[in-house]
Amino acid sequence: MALRSKIIFIAILVIAQTMISAGAVETRLSGHVESQVRWFQSSPTLGPSSDQQLTGISPSIAVQPEWRYQTRNRKHDFSIIPFARYDADDDDRTHVDMRELYWLYHGQGWEVLAGINRVFWGVAESRHLVDIINQTDLVEDPDEEDKLGQPMVRLTMDLKPTLGLARVLDPENAKKGDWGKLTLFLLPGFRERTFPGSEGRLRGPLPVDESDAVYSDGASRDRVDLALRYSHTIDRWNLGLHYFHGNSREPRLIPNHPDLRQATHVNPNYDLINQAGLDIQYTGDVWLGKFEGIIREGQGSTFGALVAGLEYTKYQIFDSDTDLGLLVEYLYDGRDDDGLSAPVTPFDNDIFLGTRLSLNDVKNTQVLAGIMMDLDIDEYSFNIEAERRITNNMSAELLLRLFDGGDPLGAFSRIRKDDYVQFSLSYHF
Repeated sequence: MALRSKIIFIAILVIAQTMISAGAVETRLSGHVESQVRWFQSSPTLGPSSDQQLTGISPSIAVQPEWRYQTRNRKHDFSIIPFARYDADDDDRTHVDMRELYWLYHGQGWEVLAGINRVFWGVAESRHLVDIINQTDLVEDPDEEDKLGQPMVRLTMDLKPTLGLARVLDPENAKKGDWGKLTLFLLPGFRERTFPGSEGRLRGPLPVDESDAVYSDGASRDRVDLALRYSHTIDRWNLGLHYFHGNSREPRLIPNHPDLRQATHVNPNYDLINQAGLDIQYTGDVWLGKFEGIIREGQGSTFGALVAGLEYTKYQIFDSDTDLGLLVEYLYDGRDDDGLSAPVTPFDNDIFLGTRLSLNDVKNTQVLAGIMMDLDIDEYSFNIEAERRITNNMSAELLLRLFDGGDPLGAFSRIRKDDYVQFSLSYHF
């Protein structure tokens, strides 16, 4: 039995036993069923001789039920969220995952979670550099926002320094004795990244063979990764610091033959890395200041990367209920750009410009649009995401993604003809 299957089995037994002994005071069943279509206007860059889907509509369906429980004494929480998608064109996009399956115990000033969970870190809009706990579910969406469930044991403690020290270091919260939270993660069972298959769009010239993953320099599929995070809110500032030691969630993609003319696929190569990171958000009346930065060791030369920007919101524009947000962020990444010692990234010297429109109506209509432009080469990507509730149980999302990789060496050159429109209709229960 694989390690992840053992963890799921043990988690189910723990949840069942604890529920029987403690008794459930609150049980909630919810979730959604989604039908989705993607429409590709152009044939892929590789041409009609490839296995990829050509022009036209690519349909899929997905389901994500959610069960949540809380015991009578409110000390035990449980969450079970499986996910499944069937895609008519790409077998690799057809997949099943356990997003959450955990037990959470609340102590006095501390809590412990065991099982499978999703953890999000980050404050920026365009790229989440510090979000390293969960693996990316890349077949769901190329924006890297969807994550696979990660087996973990998580211990969180409220920090309560002595009152004298707190008065010096954090006078605003000295009387409350609040000095932030410290969280320790033990992460057994590494999750490998999902990739589009040979029939799928939004991939490079060679398909990724996920079954032939390579682990280098101490990395291992069965290793236990470690992470430590400190978080605190001081007045209008939200601060996060983290350290991570383990398998990189970002693999290098190496051709299976040194002669590219004879290569048939690329292998994902996972490295053992050390990463330290910082995320900061300042919340003003109409301004948000955002910063994420990391330093990573283990993938070529030690490098730093950052995302920094501002978001300005104009409330109730034109005397209406609509809010308009304007975003600007700068992205830098100093990793080796040879594509061999470190994973390729398109965000080495870029600027992101975006706008967020919230109508604040009964249908919860929202639109987010943004363009990412490379400051060194002729390359950009453009996105629009629009959401609206149709009824109390149904919602719709329209998404447009455009890619322009005018430079043959650019990261978007391989998908420059993969522009697509995506429409999703979801039923919530």
